[in-house]
Amino acid sequence: MIKRTLYFGNTAYLSMQNKQLAIKRDETLPAYVPIEDLGIIILDHPQITITQPLMVALLENNTALITCNASHHPIGLTLTLDGNTLYSQRSKSQIDASIPLKKQLWQQTVKAKIYNQSAVLAYTSLKPTDYLVKLGDAVKSGDSDNMEARAAVYYWPRVFPGIPNFVRERVGEPPNSLLNYGYAILRATVARALVGSGLIPSVGIFHRNQYNAYCLADDVMEPYRPYVDLLVYQMLEEGINVDELTIALKTKLLSIPVLDVKIGGKKSPLMNAVQRTCNSLVRCFDGEERKLLYPEIE
Repeated sequence: MIKRTLYFGNTAYLSMQNKQLAIKRDETLPAYVPIEDLGIIILDHPQITITQPLMVALLENNTALITCNASHHPIGLTLTLDGNTLYSQRSKSQIDASIPLKKQLWQQTVKAKIYNQSAVLAYTSLKPTDYLVKLGDAVKSGDSDNMEARAAVYYWPRVFPGIPNFVRERVGEPPNSLLNYGYAILRATVARALVGSGLIPSVGIFHRNQYNAYCLADDVMEPYRPYVDLLVYQMLEEGINVDELTIALKTKLLSIPVLDVKIGGKKSPLMNAVQRTCNSLVRCFDGEERKLLYPEIE
């Protein structure tokens, strides 16, 4: 079942009534949404009140809660600590994973990311991308030659033809703000799926920053990032003003969890594809498989 993503950008009182999210605004009658239908909730206003019983119910449903700061950028992510009945067993397999296995998994991850970047570039620039394909083919175990960075150097100045020599920076010129917001939604989607699979989001296969609580999410989301890039490109092609990250732009980016992706030869919503990727990662940690299941942009 596809879970819903809800965004709250105005004053609201959020509570739980009859196993439903009750949304109260001003003097209007509450609106209700079944909690079981929710996958991600984004809180983006200083005057939002959310009750403790509702938070408990959302976390029991493995709903990810994203909190935004005064600049309206996602700054916090709340996830359940009890997302899978086999959590202890699966987390042990994850922690005990050998270094060679992790290097192989990262090799597969980087390959999938570069191939998807190549497909995006072919779509946006309408030019052959043999160079990126060659970089993807050349990725070694652990990406020891740093093909990911080489691909980025080639990819980013070309991905938005209307913005020559675009520079990808966390704090940079538009559409960097759209990419940041889209990646935050993607990261929450991946982290939610990891917890639901019984994995520890902070224990990565490549990312190891001691201050990062979502290293594994940052690993797994890499091949999915190009889907966000493609969505942002399409928004630019529509002639939308992206100088300011408006509610209208955020609404478009909220479609990320339900984007159509091809994985394992079949199309499915991105949220479901991410869950399949996480399940395949569990099987790799358990020694049942050696190949991660990642999406492919056609």
